[in-house]
Amino acid sequence: MNWKSIYKDKIVTPEKAVKNIKSKNRVVVGHAVGEPSLFLDVMVKNKDIYSDVEIVHLVPMGNAEYVKDGMEPYFRHNALFAGRATRKAINSGKADFTPCFFYQVPKLLREDLPVDVALVQLTSPDDHGYCSFGVSNDYTKPAAEMAKLIIAEINDQMPRILGDNFIHISDLDYIVENSHPVIELTPGKIREVEKKIGKYCASLIDDGSTLQLGIGSIPDAVLLFLKDKKDLGIHSEMISDGVVELVESGVITNKKKTIHPGKSVATFLMGSKRLYDYANNNPSIEMHSVDYVNNPAVIMKNYKMVSINSCVQVDLMGQVASESVGLKQISGVGGQVDFIRGASMGEDGRSIIAMPSTAAKGKVSKIVPLLDKGATVTTSRNDVDFIVTEYGIAKLKGKTLRERAEALINIAHPDFRVDLAKEYERRFNIKF
Repeated sequence: MNWKSIYKDKIVTPEKAVKNIKSKNRVVVGHAVGEPSLFLDVMVKNKDIYSDVEIVHLVPMGNAEYVKDGMEPYFRHNALFAGRATRKAINSGKADFTPCFFYQVPKLLREDLPVDVALVQLTSPDDHGYCSFGVSNDYTKPAAEMAKLIIAEINDQMPRILGDNFIHISDLDYIVENSHPVIELTPGKIREVEKKIGKYCASLIDDGSTLQLGIGSIPDAVLLFLKDKKDLGIHSEMISDGVVELVESGVITNKKKTIHPGKSVATFLMGSKRLYDYANNNPSIEMHSVDYVNNPAVIMKNYKMVSINSCVQVDLMGQVASESVGLKQISGVGGQVDFIRGASMGEDGRSIIAMPSTAAKGKVSKIVPLLDKGATVTTSRNDVDFIVTEYGIAKLKGKTLRERAEALINIAHPDFRVDLAKEYERRFNIKF
């Protein structure tokens, strides 16, 4: 039997597909903009056939109706990252949160959270019957490879992205054909504060560096100030729109990369249709699973690796809180620590935590004497390297506690420096 016949035999309706999910199953859902929201919506509509189904994923992009009031008998969400649609449920106790480094998620699924069902979104099959995982490889492909049952949404608008990013239709159990645009993200507004931060960050990036960048106004601002750099490379957990412009302008060439030269390497994409169109069938982009891309032992092989991430707070010792406000979970560790450690382990690597100096419209300093009670220490003081605000750069690695505090106060917002200096003097018995 050829693959086209196999494919045809596996096509079902969404309702029939999700009926194969059993009560008490653990269901792992494709990540971020690769989320197959169709299946989740149909499961909620047919909730009465389920009890205690565990839904596991990281960044949610759909409406997450399965965490709404009244869904408790049917579904329980186990979050590996808190997103807009799931934060309230997590912090109210209606959903759970499991801490885990991003690169270790596949191992977690293999050893501690065995996968009953994987819900994935794929491209249409190619001439040989292979479908690409498109914009979301990360833990999605490993979860599918471990799952007892794979239910796939075949979306003919999903970009076909290359690399170790394929599955054959013979490995799928149920197929639902669909056609819709991939979820897009609107770029954040870049203010003067972000531009200043971006300029400082860019000053720490040498020609030939390999970059890890996240998404948001600060990474986008950094990209604005890289236009005079030469032969930059990309090895990043994600790629967003700003990278496309730097490739097209000749700034990103990947020529100097020590692993995967000539290739931009990522584990997922998130951005606009322009990004997805650029990545489609583009041989200069490779997608790999997160346990490869985010593995510090792999990251360290990149010469002049630079990671850029953000945070909620930094205390005067250099401890970084990036995923919670006090006890309130607002996101997750993501790949921050993966890349900070990988960059630190590599030759001439640098890691940067970049943030505005204040929050709450200037009323709250993000540089604080002590982290808020209950706040998660995402990046330890032993790992932190550079902290950047709109007021400058503080290099912390190799510095004493006193030197760290001094450097951080000097890049805090002026409105809060007096109080921070008082804490410095109390703590170290030295005039600031």
